[in-house]
Amino acid sequence: MNDVPRGRLKVYLGAAPGVGKTYRMLDEAQRRASRGADVAVAFVECHGRPWTEAMIDGLEVVARLRCDYRGGEFEEMDVAAVLARRPQVAIVDEFAHTNIPGGGRHPKRWQDVEDLLAAGIDVITAVNIQHLESLKDVVEKITGVPQHETVPDDVVRKAEQIEVVDIPPEGLRRRMAHGNIYAPEKIDAALANYFRPGNLTALRQLALLWVADRVDEALQSYRAEHAIGGVWETRERVVVALTGGPEGDTLVRRAARIADRSAGGDLLAVHVARSDGLAAGVSHASLARQRRLVEDLGGSYHSVVGDDVAAALVDFARAENATQLVLGTSRRGRLERFLTGPGTGETVTALSGDIDVHRVTHERAGRGTLLPSRRRTLSTGRLIAGPVAGLVLPVLLTVALAQVRGTVNLTSEALLFLLAVVGVACIGGVTSAVIASVTASLLLNYWFIPPIGQFTLDDPNALLALVVFAVVAATVAAVVDRSLRLSRRAARATAEAETMSSLAGSIVRGGQTIPALLERTRETFGMDSAALVDEPPDGADATSVPAGPGNYLVLRGRTPSSSERRVLAAFAAHVGSAVERARLAQAAAEVEPVRAADRMRTALLRAVGHDLRTPLAAGWAAVTSLRSREVEFSPEDRDELLATADESMARLSRLVDNLLDLSRLEAGVLTLNLRATALEEVLPTALADTPTAEVHGELEDMPPLLADPPLLERVIANLVGNAARYSPPGTRVLVTASALAGRAELRIIDRGPGLPAGGRDRLFEPFQRLGDTDNTTGLGLGLALARGLTEAMDGTLTPEDTPGGGLTMVVSLPLADRAQPFRTPQHVGGAAEGPVGAA
Repeated sequence: MNDVPRGRLKVYLGAAPGVGKTYRMLDEAQRRASRGADVAVAFVECHGRPWTEAMIDGLEVVARLRCDYRGGEFEEMDVAAVLARRPQVAIVDEFAHTNIPGGGRHPKRWQDVEDLLAAGIDVITAVNIQHLESLKDVVEKITGVPQHETVPDDVVRKAEQIEVVDIPPEGLRRRMAHGNIYAPEKIDAALANYFRPGNLTALRQLALLWVADRVDEALQSYRAEHAIGGVWETRERVVVALTGGPEGDTLVRRAARIADRSAGGDLLAVHVARSDGLAAGVSHASLARQRRLVEDLGGSYHSVVGDDVAAALVDFARAENATQLVLGTSRRGRLERFLTGPGTGETVTALSGDIDVHRVTHERAGRGTLLPSRRRTLSTGRLIAGPVAGLVLPVLLTVALAQVRGTVNLTSEALLFLLAVVGVACIGGVTSAVIASVTASLLLNYWFIPPIGQFTLDDPNALLALVVFAVVAATVAAVVDRSLRLSRRAARATAEAETMSSLAGSIVRGGQTIPALLERTRETFGMDSAALVDEPPDGADATSVPAGPGNYLVLRGRTPSSSERRVLAAFAAHVGSAVERARLAQAAAEVEPVRAADRMRTALLRAVGHDLRTPLAAGWAAVTSLRSREVEFSPEDRDELLATADESMARLSRLVDNLLDLSRLEAGVLTLNLRATALEEVLPTALADTPTAEVHGELEDMPPLLADPPLLERVIANLVGNAARYSPPGTRVLVTASALAGRAELRIIDRGPGLPAGGRDRLFEPFQRLGDTDNTTGLGLGLALARGLTEAMDGTLTPEDTPGGGLTMVVSLPLADRAQPFRTPQHVGGAAEGPVGAA
């Protein structure tokens, strides 16, 4: 068991190359070394920048590991040497770098850094925002440059310190113009493309917002660890309370406007599902619509369970460190508010403390129902008021009737007492009604039934009336109490169904992963933590519920009520189904490559039957004729047969080579020999079989590419041949070349019919030809093979529409002067993915 404490990781994060990450990293190394710390430079890439190179002076540099790979020599961080040296602090540049085979213990440098941290070595590293896995596609949309080197966000988020190296776009462009980032010949292209002001501004905002989220997570963890309940207004968070009423849309839009007033403000919508029912007017369709509205506005929707709506709202707001809480004004009228007391809005305002509460008016304000339908359970106040009313109300009625004695007969007096008993039953339930019934019977007997002033009954009819009165009062009270209990059950079932439908909707839409569902469960029930385990824990402080075969949902915190346990069991069932669905998806993903290989074999068998047999039959016939001694061929006929045989064998050889190369790509074993390659070296041979091709551009001004010359020749030949096949008669295929942002772009342009509708997705599938109706035009391997070979050389092949009609195929490859290391070829999208440069 290794007792060495884990090292600490510090990450310098930049929005773009050249912001000064490496310089700042080395500056900190110098400061730590001056204070006596043992600092070693494990790997730093200065990119020829003299100011950065000067920062290494005085620091110990661990020798790099030299590796030979496919004809080239490359340098990588020597992890074993760093571990043997065991410094206190190791400086490691290019955190997202991909190691060449044999250049590291792991495929990625961040995995090598994990070994250093596990050995107790503190690591200082640097990475750009475009190398974070979650932002890869976003950066590509902004800059148009694909990112091949990535690091998982969680790895960076777990760093003890993340420091943003920030510089305004104008300052970075000036630094670029002064030659402090790239070589002079690259400056103009970089400023006109990747380093445009808009691109840099967007990347800067991405970096700042990502770090802001990381800081916010750390703040939330600190507040939870130290049980801090007060609001820290570090970031504007607006919580809007939704009841399912028609005013919800108005509240959501108003809350969104409040959140938008500050950059980075968060919008959270919350709906409290009471275990004993919600306020009147709940519409599940409205809630679903309002949820979609919240998500469209960039907010998040939450549902929590709580018996006290006001307390649940405030607790949720405090847990989320909300700064503002948006509520609608009450839909109850003045009389209803007078009868039922303060509503949710008033209570929330009283409990909110340092959270600002906004009471938003709407068209439904004050237009609710008269009866207090929102109170469907007996609150503490009603449990006290019921028995008191059962004693006091009959006495007050007796005093009032005594003043009008003689004007009201006994029947009317009994009915008034019965009405009082029913009223008490509505307030306090059956117990209060019994108290009121007994009190009313005694008062009615003593004050209104002769002989007055005595508890005697001389008249049998009066005695019967009094008994009937008591029975009717008790019966009405029992009916009212039963109605209240049924109402509670119905409301509880409605609340449970609503909560479950919200969670089920999230699962069906596939919008939540297992960790997100666990967090949703923790949040809904107000627990401290929620986890999915194999065995239930033994501690009494945890609540465990089965969640499918071999899984248990464990929540720690308060003890849930019996009604909440039913909902919790349903939540656990949903989480279990999500886990099972994830397992099935993983199994399906494992089966898919086998299915794809099977489809490939089927397509191959269907295609080779004709396309390989045709040239074989033609060549065989020509050779058989030449060997025949029965026919005497003239020299011209003999030459024609020899040409036919030679052409057939050459065609057969090309088909076999394409099939073999495609098989190697599929298996990921294609051998590459990447080196500096000039276009004038490969273009003449690639265009030899296509006389209609024409090269535009000064090739002698093009810097060399990092490519495998024979493979690049095959790529260009296949693309040009495909373009010539679809070009109209009399038109030429154009080939142009240009250099941009460290990469070279070749464009093969034709004036053919272009791509049919929906054809872009199927363009690079093998064994198919878009628009062809027969099997006499080849196996359909040209574009599939071209794309596979291009990606194997760390390039991209993308189709574009030619202005005016036609198709343009764009081949993008790295320039050789970048001297980038490689990654091992692997199966990607029907082809092997080959070497790729370091960031």
